[in-house]
Amino acid sequence: MSATPSSDTMVDAVVVGAGFSGLYMLHRLRELGLSARLFEAAGGVGGTWWWNRYPGARVDIESMEYSYSFSEALEAEWEWSERYATQPELLAYLEHVAERFDLKRDIQFDTRVTAATFDETANRWTVETDRGDRVSARYCVMATGCLSVANVPDFPGLESFKGQTYQTGHWPHEGVDFTGQRVGVIGTGSSAIQSIPRIAEQAAHLHVFQRTPNFSVPAHNGPFDPAFLADWKANRAQYRKEGRENGFGIRALDSSERLAVETPPEERQRIYEDRWARGGFSLVGAFADLIFNPAANATAAEFVGSKIREIVKDPQVAEALFPKSYPIATKRLCVDTDYYATFNRDNVTLVDVAAAPIEAITPTGLRTTEAEYELDSIVFAIGFDAMTGALNSIDIRGRGGVALKDRWAEGPRTYLGLMVAGFPNLFIVTGPGSPSVLCNMAVAIEQHVGWIADCIAHLSGGQLAAIEATDDAQDAWVAHVNEVAEMTLYPLANSWYIGANVPGKPHVFMPYIGGFPAYREKCEQVAAGGYEGFTLSSAAS
Repeated sequence: MSATPSSDTMVDAVVVGAGFSGLYMLHRLRELGLSARLFEAAGGVGGTWWWNRYPGARVDIESMEYSYSFSEALEAEWEWSERYATQPELLAYLEHVAERFDLKRDIQFDTRVTAATFDETANRWTVETDRGDRVSARYCVMATGCLSVANVPDFPGLESFKGQTYQTGHWPHEGVDFTGQRVGVIGTGSSAIQSIPRIAEQAAHLHVFQRTPNFSVPAHNGPFDPAFLADWKANRAQYRKEGRENGFGIRALDSSERLAVETPPEERQRIYEDRWARGGFSLVGAFADLIFNPAANATAAEFVGSKIREIVKDPQVAEALFPKSYPIATKRLCVDTDYYATFNRDNVTLVDVAAAPIEAITPTGLRTTEAEYELDSIVFAIGFDAMTGALNSIDIRGRGGVALKDRWAEGPRTYLGLMVAGFPNLFIVTGPGSPSVLCNMAVAIEQHVGWIADCIAHLSGGQLAAIEATDDAQDAWVAHVNEVAEMTLYPLANSWYIGANVPGKPHVFMPYIGGFPAYREKCEQVAAGGYEGFTLSSAAS
């Protein structure tokens, strides 16, 4: 049973969001002996895995690594059924975590935080919700997630459509049966690439409206081999350590130090074939220069292009599915099951809306500049307002009543992705300026939550009232994040990493691409050095 609404409550900490990060944050706060209240807009725990229930929804990092490592007992008692867990299994896992650690008694569901205001005199945050709560907290932790605000469809004529519309990020919990229907899917990002093969199995006909193709690699998903599970359990600590030491926080990436441009073509081809056979993100780990050197990157892109041409029987469709406008992996690399093969089905049509843009949704379907398509249902797989959307949707006000949204009007600015100058005691889990979405999120979350918990313990132990990032430290970190990004090929893609999928959003490269180990070391150095780059104040000040 979840907590009930209350007003004028005082707690040590408020946490916003009950996904991977919020649940662990609440657990750590409890370990510190602090009182906490967690608010969650959804009807249950799970975060992105509560909302995203579209057909084929599953994690793109192997289950064994996309899970908590903080509790040996938890790892020992939970067994994943397959290599890449489905949404229902991930949700069941997070439900298990919430029950096991008795977290729900401090969680208030179906409650959206609308405002958080810092009181400079009391050094406390006042948090307000859409259910009338007003909670005063010393610390406010935003565990709102990087991909939690789905883009809203904005097509002329949408309201006139007589059929059904769906968003992958807000899928009906009872599911959808597309049997016998003419279905249109708009978008070819990760959620579309996962859902298209499943929808095609049901629909009478499926039209896929693609503006920009995405690179995708096979998952080769399936049940775990008992020998693999036994090996993981026997070497769990070592394998977790290896994951944290990988630049992307993913052990299965198996990153090589070899350079693609210095490897003979035959050997390079053999390595790519081996990585393709392994499946998942391991292709990106094949060579160390893939995200830095255009020539190296082109070898990987062309390899995937050759695989698309092998799988897709129609040469024109194959070419349309092969991305040519950006380097591979500079947009989120997708991991699929039968995506490309789906375009061999007689009931699937690819529509290039880059060449013939969508003009309008009509009462009976969709119209491009070249043709009209009659549809019974339309699925919008158009992505998220990534990394800043959830934070900007809350009226967060720091010193002087300054709104975070205004402070970020030209793009997000943080120190280490953890705190923002002018917003004392406001912590962000996997915020912009941290590895976050360019990392195994489970690893990134545990590192951030651990740092925040240690910081709060330091403040409590030293009887300190507040911690705040300095402007100088924040400016230096933002400059460093940009400098490192410019050393890579990532800025060459109009991706959601830079906000390019949201009209009017500033184009700023938001995650930190310097690698998880280097980032973690920086965070540890800052803490060990007495929180260099932060101002710590006592209650008297």
